[in-house]
Amino acid sequence: MRRDEEDVIEASYVGSDVPATDLDDAAWNRARAVRLTHYWSGDAAPPGRHAEACVLWSDVALAVRFICRQMEPLIINPAPRTNEKTVGLWERDDCEIYVAPDAGTPEKYFEFEAAPTGEWLDLAIHRTPRERETDWQYRSGMTVASRIAEEHVIVAMRVPWPAFNAAAPLRKETFWRVNLFRCVGAGRDRGYLAWRPTYTAQPDFHVPESFGLLRFSR
Repeated sequence: MRRDEEDVIEASYVGSDVPATDLDDAAWNRARAVRLTHYWSGDAAPPGRHAEACVLWSDVALAVRFICRQMEPLIINPAPRTNEKTVGLWERDDCEIYVAPDAGTPEKYFEFEAAPTGEWLDLAIHRTPRERETDWQYRSGMTVASRIAEEHVIVAMRVPWPAFNAAAPLRKETFWRVNLFRCVGAGRDRGYLAWRPTYTAQPDFHVPESFGLLRFSR
């Protein structure tokens, strides 16, 4: 399968599992990062809102880490609850990854979100021509971690393979479908960044045909 490299995220294989809490593991620095520099509309986002992300995979899980510029006040829950999923997390600052394990049917995908507070959300989705069917009871077993520092925020998520109804990729080269997003800011100035813009009239991340490729290689 060939595609412009700008539409491909290279998932780097690691021999041992990297917990979400290990935000500084050396494996993150060896992975090729992709940048989120545009809004969902395709318009350029200001540098103070840019983010980068990289993806790792092991025999037991898929993991993603975002590093986000943070030059404005955080929009977060003052009383976060991290022991259960937070519906509506997308209304505050967060990072998101949508993953479709079957590249031929990207309309069936999983949504994972994490906030600077450590809050999280996992959903299984089927986008049909008429509606978006969402499994709100889906349980992935995902874990998250975050760090708020001066002028940037780090957010990581780890999702075990059974969450995708799939085992770890075993072939030499495997492709899934993927997109990455960041929500930041409030009010009229709220920003919806996308790795692959969806180009909808209003902010909408649920556009499977805009997904890029996630390439697993050893």
